Amino acid sequence: MVVSTEQEHPKKAFGWAARDSSGVLSPFKFSRRETGEKDVSFKVLYCGICHSDLHMVKNEWGSSTYPLVPGHEIVGVVTEVGSKVEKFKVGDKVGVGCMVGSCHSCDSCANNLENYCPKMILTYGSKYLDGTTTYGGYSDIMVADEHFIVRVPDTLPLDGAAPLLCAGITTYSPLRYFGLDKPGMHVGVVGLGGLGHVAVKFAKAMGVKVTVISTSPNKKEEAIEHLHADSFLVSRDQDQMQAALGSMDGIIDTVSAIHPLLPLIGLLKSHGKLVMVGAPEKPLELPVFPLLMGRKIVGGSLIGGMKETQEMIDFAAKHNITADIEVIPIDYLNTAMERLVKADVKYRFVIDIGNTLKSSS
Repeated sequence: MVVSTEQEHPKKAFGWAARDSSGVLSPFKFSRRETGEKDVSFKVLYCGICHSDLHMVKNEWGSSTYPLVPGHEIVGVVTEVGSKVEKFKVGDKVGVGCMVGSCHSCDSCANNLENYCPKMILTYGSKYLDGTTTYGGYSDIMVADEHFIVRVPDTLPLDGAAPLLCAGITTYSPLRYFGLDKPGMHVGVVGLGGLGHVAVKFAKAMGVKVTVISTSPNKKEEAIEHLHADSFLVSRDQDQMQAALGSMDGIIDTVSAIHPLLPLIGLLKSHGKLVMVGAPEKPLELPVFPLLMGRKIVGGSLIGGMKETQEMIDFAAKHNITADIEVIPIDYLNTAMERLVKADVKYRFVIDIGNTLKSSS
């Protein structure tokens, strides 16, 4: 059954939406605004499934409103540009990540950090400037202000590039900002999932020595043979963790489940940095003494600004970095979500919107 939205914009759109916290997605007719003078409209070809989509469709963070069309790893081809658009033209390959708006007047916006703007507008499940709900990329078309559009270089395949718009920038940004991008440094990556596997690829391309830290010993071969990590630590193996004490300049922690920080802080050298990019739903315990003993830092990082997101995509193209994906048809969506709960994917589901989303459903 296809249900319509109440807010009527001129552009007819079609996608899949969750109607309530069961998280079940089904076909949904809605509308997008006309292409404004600074807007870019594009036909969506692929959209990655981020773990946050799963939290949002089930309202696990308590902020979801329904109907909810998820998706913030969106790529496609430009079909129309507004009269004042300067950077894009019809036919360009483009993408939209986690945000579609910000205030443009705060300190964060002035410093290319729209991702930290108090008025940042999320790509879906948020309210746009005109008061209407934002709908994400599990849909056939997208309209966004050109400021929040990323150009996807021709050398990157669109399907493998889609997850870079969230998973890519989420790991690239802290490597750069916290100075963990210098050749010869030693960086740990906790968790080898959608974020973790991309973190390994970026760090290796920056010339960094990478150790994957995981609870799953069976991921070792994958980490070293396929992703070219330099070493692998099983976080539950006391002997391995003990042997690696004080050996890392920094750690990117991508895990969203509750887990102990003490063993990770122990792996850091003096002045080492543990950067959280996963989002556990309950507070983690933070022991302070081990931070004092080495002037260590625990920090956090959330996606990146638009300038840096473009820089990340260009870096990915230069170093031939894409996410490892499993491409799925739209009608496999609910099964994919069930598999995502079990972490049964290597490493990112990407929906083939262009070929499988048909409004006659």
